[in-house]
Amino acid sequence: MLATPSPAPPGQNHDPSRQSVSGSLVRDLHGLYFQGLLLLRAGQPATAAECLAEVVAALPEHQGARINMVRALVAAEQMARALQEADAALARLPDHAELHFARGTALNALGRPRAARDALLRAVALNPSHAPSHLNLGNACTDLDEFEAAECHIRTALQLDPTLAEAHASLGFVLTALGRLTDAITACEDAIAQRPDFAQAHWNLASAALLAGDFARGFAEYEWRKRHPHFARDFPDLPGTIWNGDDPAGRTILVRAEQGLGDTIQLARYLMLIAERGGKPILVCAPALVPWLGTLAGVAVLPNDAPLPRYDAWIDQLSLPLIFGTRADTIPAAEGYLRANPDSVARGRARLPPGRKIGLAWAGNPAHGNDRRRSLPPQAAAQLAALCGDGGVSLQVGPRAAETGLPELAPRLTNFAETAALIANLDLVLTVDTAVAHAAGALGVPCWVMLPFAPDWRWMLGRDDTPWYASLRLFRQASPGDWNSVIEQVRSALRRDGAPDRGSRDTRRTTHSAPAN
Repeated sequence: MLATPSPAPPGQNHDPSRQSVSGSLVRDLHGLYFQGLLLLRAGQPATAAECLAEVVAALPEHQGARINMVRALVAAEQMARALQEADAALARLPDHAELHFARGTALNALGRPRAARDALLRAVALNPSHAPSHLNLGNACTDLDEFEAAECHIRTALQLDPTLAEAHASLGFVLTALGRLTDAITACEDAIAQRPDFAQAHWNLASAALLAGDFARGFAEYEWRKRHPHFARDFPDLPGTIWNGDDPAGRTILVRAEQGLGDTIQLARYLMLIAERGGKPILVCAPALVPWLGTLAGVAVLPNDAPLPRYDAWIDQLSLPLIFGTRADTIPAAEGYLRANPDSVARGRARLPPGRKIGLAWAGNPAHGNDRRRSLPPQAAAQLAALCGDGGVSLQVGPRAAETGLPELAPRLTNFAETAALIANLDLVLTVDTAVAHAAGALGVPCWVMLPFAPDWRWMLGRDDTPWYASLRLFRQASPGDWNSVIEQVRSALRRDGAPDRGSRDTRRTTHSAPAN
């Protein structure tokens, strides 16, 4: 969680140059300066920044206007402009600690954590007692996967200001990444004690609890994702009643997919539970998933760009585990719940090499916030492709599809029905944490998933299996960024166990057998 600057009281840093403007204009600009300060204090930073920018344009030497304009731009999350103005101000005030703080805050928000760390190190050197600088330095270290250093800096911030809720929440995130879940939960609870409505702290608590296997608390806290200021726009209220899990018999329940394709596949199993209870579930999801998920018996699936159908109640898809009281030992259909079209499977088989077949996906969606941690670098992807041998095929789509030299089928994988048909023909899938892992698990196909040191909540910690999918095996980094250890684990497993020999195909995997209405 980033800390942001606070406006200085009126009069601080007020040193205008009056030589080049008339007295009446100085008085007007003086009033505009105070108006900017009042707007910033009133929580209107964007408007404040525009007022202060007018003052700076007319009075370039007005230090107070420059500093408070930078504060306003950071508070308004106009980070590119904040960086530009912070650099301009530092040219005049090179040892101003708060400007270095603002510059580092902007750099980190712009995805430049290394430069941010340098700026924030300068800020804490100039003002060691400024808790927000230590906090944001810890955040920059977190983004560099320097978790031990991040913990140290964030704890320093808390020593300076124990009431800094953002620091408690950030500490919870860091401790979760380090696998210290009990301490992480305590840190998140401390943040919530300071600010009960702090959505990010609740969300961090959810991740720690789910990783620890406390599904009841984890999924309850996960509801706060809908109230996060950066993501609330993804959860507009729909007309009608939100489904609370009561008897769905004879009713149409609209389920709104959210987040990534993998999440939608993972949670599709709950639609069958609604159908089994006599309800009529309608899933609204990404168009690429419609042809495949539409094979679920008793379930209607519509693309999310189509008009909404009539329904009796609605619910967000990732709220379903909470509604059904899911525990690690009650996850439904872990052995597989989706099937591939038999005609597509037959066509796909004809395009594959003879012998054992291994499919590889080495990178996720580059737009995903955690993609740099979960996707393999090109060199590691090439090493993994070499392990697949002559039976290797690429399941990779997107800009990195041509990296490994494996037979490339991306042009044929136009939707997940085609991807499922290809996966159904494979003896083994090797993948990082992407939708491919969920597709293989939903099909019941053997799949080895390579995970970063700090994995997503659904993979939990300290185990090489997952209660979500019986056919998945997990391979974890020994330390942040250490893909070499994962490749060696996979190499050893292939040498010791070989790719699973599925022999004669289980034809039940090509026809859907979930209960119908």
